[in-house]
Amino acid sequence: MSTTTATPAVLALPEAAPVKGRGYWQGVGRRLSRDPVTLFFGFVLLLMALAILFAPWIAPHDPYQTSMIRRLRPIGFQDWRYPLGTDELGRDMLTRLLYGGRLSWFLGITPVLIAFVIGGTLGVVAGFAGGWVNMLIMRTTDVFYAFPSVLLAVAISGALGPGISNAMLSLTLVFIPQIIRVAESTTTSVRNLDYVESARASGAGAFTIVRAHVLPNVLGPIFVYATSLISVSMILASGLSFLGLGTKPPEPEWGLMLNTLRTAIYSQPLIAMLPGVCIFLTSMCFNMVSDGLRSAMDVRG
Repeated sequence: MSTTTATPAVLALPEAAPVKGRGYWQGVGRRLSRDPVTLFFGFVLLLMALAILFAPWIAPHDPYQTSMIRRLRPIGFQDWRYPLGTDELGRDMLTRLLYGGRLSWFLGITPVLIAFVIGGTLGVVAGFAGGWVNMLIMRTTDVFYAFPSVLLAVAISGALGPGISNAMLSLTLVFIPQIIRVAESTTTSVRNLDYVESARASGAGAFTIVRAHVLPNVLGPIFVYATSLISVSMILASGLSFLGLGTKPPEPEWGLMLNTLRTAIYSQPLIAMLPGVCIFLTSMCFNMVSDGLRSAMDVRG
């Protein structure tokens, strides 16, 4: 029945997203394959992911090994053992950047994934149920919107204390309300479409309708929005570490490395810039890939 009712709904309401089947995702794949910008930045992300994943095997030195004799060596191949120089404690910058990417990516992606699961679930429930359930969830969400994201993350981390787990918790709490709002608005626009009403008339239960008709239409937009939050999460996580509210020394993490290299900005500015360059490039790549996914999943486009 869902096949016979979905086609008229698409013809009558071209702005509504049809139930996304195999053909839809094949179309998404074709549009992505014709987008060289998204493919390029996706390839850069893949290379960065492989580099930080295999850091223990490709890093030339121990990330914690210090030496005051070789501190703040400049960038260049005068000493082939340290092509990106050394930091303020004589640790190899290439090794520190590779290992630091592990924590930075972890702190950037994990809170968004957790927020995607929790916020997406609450948003779908609020949008599909409506009534007092919607009001309870959305009014609670509005409380978090009274504070800027950066201020809220700093306030929660400051109250909980420094540490990776506390930084993850604060970032997750910042992103859950944002994903709830997107999931609720998307579900609200889908729940009254013709094929959903036909499923209700056929006697299908709420869980079956959500699983078979609502989720296939709302998961895509929610996921694309969540990918756009990864760059924000990475910047916020680095900012918390820079302020001393995230990763603790001597762990390598890009934001913490920016903090510890502040004293070297006048003597070795290029070395002090390297963690910031890594944060910028990673955030830009995630933003470009997210924009490409959004364009590829836009059926009207």
